[in-house]
Amino acid sequence: MKPVPDRAEVAIEFPDKAYMGTFSRSARYEVKADPAGVTLKLERHDDAKRLVELHLHYDLFAAVLDDLAALLRAQQPDPFHRELVKAAADRLADATAAP
Repeated sequence: MKPVPDRAEVAIEFPDKAYMGTFSRSARYEVKADPAGVTLKLERHDDAKRLVELHLHYDLFAAVLDDLAALLRAQQPDPFHRELVKAAADRLADATAAP
């Protein structure tokens, strides 16, 4: 697992309760890919251990990336974060290119 470079916030709502948590620089993350999709795991071990694991099938993951592209086209992030996201997107494009 790798250290979280910035921060993630998680909220899960049920009809009778809600769970919220943050994962900051003291937390760790892991990304996995399998034949069905991608998994993001966030883990915190400080005062209260927390674990979040999200698995997205590739169709949903692609839809999320498309929606994110449209949002970022409309509202550009600041130059520093824009370059971070662009570099990661370029690496994803290279990794998924046909051999």
